[in-house]
Amino acid sequence: MDIAQLATQLFSEKMGQEGGEGLTSALSSLLGDGQGGFDLAGLASKMSQNGDLGDIVGSWLGDGENSPISADKLLGLLGEDQVADFASQVGTDPENAANSLAEVLPQVMDQASSGGNLLDSVGGVEGLLGAASSLFK
Repeated sequence: MDIAQLATQLFSEKMGQEGGEGLTSALSSLLGDGQGGFDLAGLASKMSQNGDLGDIVGSWLGDGENSPISADKLLGLLGEDQVADFASQVGTDPENAANSLAEVLPQVMDQASSGGNLLDSVGGVEGLLGAASSLFK
């Protein structure tokens, strides 16, 4: 199962909605790479640059238990306007969308990084943290 299918399935289960192209498109708009795919490596990099979110994303990418992320932190990361647009596209309110995303994103990222594929694309945990630290020099 590819990342888009996984994210659509998990989010539709969480929301109690039928998944489909509309949900996949909305998720792609929110988490996308501008070419119809999901940019989870970019999201991981952005999180690693944001203080305590680096530890959270590290747990999602590693083999251990996934640390939770609050809906508020996720709103700050993704942007309130972008989450509101996403919520509108999937027929819910921004608060519900943010809460659902906060529960689903750790699972998606964890599944996407299973076997190291996502971590490898950013140079492993060290590469992810190195990219973040280079911004503060």
